[in-house]
Amino acid sequence: MSQLATVAKPRRNTELVLLLLALMVAVFANALVNINLGRSFDADFFSQAAILAVLSLAVHVSLRFRAKYADPVILPLVVALNGIGLAVIHRLDIANDDSAGPRQWLWTTVAVVAAVLVIWFLKDHRVLRRYTYLSLMASVVLLIMPLVPGLSAGDVNGASVWIKLGPYTFQPGEIAKITLAVFFAGYLSSNRDLILLAGKKVGPLQLPRARDLGPMIVAWLASVGVLVFQHDLGSSVLFFGLFMTTIYVATSRVSWVIIGVLLIGAGGFVAAKIFPHVAARISVWSNAFDPEVIGKAGGSYQVVQGLFGMANGGLVGTGLGQGSPDIVPLANSDMIIAAIGEELGMVGLFAVVLMYVLLITRGFRAALGTRDSFGKLLAVGLSFAIALQCFVVIGGVTRLIPLTGLTTPFLAAGGSSLLANWIIVALLLLISDAARRPIGTTVAPHLDGHPANDSPQKAVGTP
Repeated sequence: MSQLATVAKPRRNTELVLLLLALMVAVFANALVNINLGRSFDADFFSQAAILAVLSLAVHVSLRFRAKYADPVILPLVVALNGIGLAVIHRLDIANDDSAGPRQWLWTTVAVVAAVLVIWFLKDHRVLRRYTYLSLMASVVLLIMPLVPGLSAGDVNGASVWIKLGPYTFQPGEIAKITLAVFFAGYLSSNRDLILLAGKKVGPLQLPRARDLGPMIVAWLASVGVLVFQHDLGSSVLFFGLFMTTIYVATSRVSWVIIGVLLIGAGGFVAAKIFPHVAARISVWSNAFDPEVIGKAGGSYQVVQGLFGMANGGLVGTGLGQGSPDIVPLANSDMIIAAIGEELGMVGLFAVVLMYVLLITRGFRAALGTRDSFGKLLAVGLSFAIALQCFVVIGGVTRLIPLTGLTTPFLAAGGSSLLANWIIVALLLLISDAARRPIGTTVAPHLDGHPANDSPQKAVGTP
């Protein structure tokens, strides 16, 4: 086959077709809610459909100008997930006489605008490598903010992870997962050779030197600190898992994974013995169907109702608007997966999970394609953050693991989560653009001082 036949194509038209299908899914889901609940198609319905279309096309047009070789599948997947989430939240608002839907629309607008700004003003993802240690400092500040008197929103649903911004609340830890991913990618891409220096060998495992364990110990202490002071098991697992994945990809050594698993296992065991809130969370998980556990405050009523709801949904679900997901506490945020499982059934829930799988694999594909080590590690870290968050949430709702309180990316009500995840999508799109871009079209070939190994160019033939 000739070289001209294998040159990477922008595929923006493919993205546009998929985007129109994603918008149809979102609008159709919202229409089903109105039909099944006997509501008319008022001005709000058409204005919301128009807003989602304008926001989605704004990202699409931005990619045509700023990242025309970006992956064509990522944006449609995210728009479909975000649209389904908006429809389910709207359905729960009607049942609970709540106003979470308008707030979610506001945050969707803010999040998409933030993603567009990232695409327009971040010319090359490698620029972020310059801010490796600044990202670490920002992460520390973001994680400490919910503990600062006067700024903290206090204990919300058992966790101290929120700050007050006037009439609104915000979760800085959601942004911290991005800054931590930048730090881990920058640090490990710069110090990989030092970390790979041989340490002691125990059987088939090549252990790292004691001095190289410093970053892992710091990450471990940070995750334990989040668990202890903020009572947030989910974020603790997310932050440490993010570091573990990045260092494994950087070094390809299983010994790092084994050490990390031992550290988090030891930390979790000690925390369960010392801190009552951790022990209570594990007790609720292991004894979920105990009548005493179901009935007590902070017990397993939420999880059990979610399980019964999904069982009621069966294979194909009750239909949007025809189930009873509103009886599950926090159905529009922590338990939105249970609401989807009840009204869309196992088929609909599997379809949602498949969209997440496709999104995550496209992120990993961008990591494989880009030629600079920083971009590889950053794309892997950001993609794994979404993957781990989905696993922790879905695992908690289905009682595979203890429920942690993390939000389901793009689906659940929560502005800070939506903002952070749309920024992650923008970064993945930029990295995929660098991975798919043909040789000779690079804008800034020496941006991070590593022209030979860290060029964002990709050999021709990238699919």
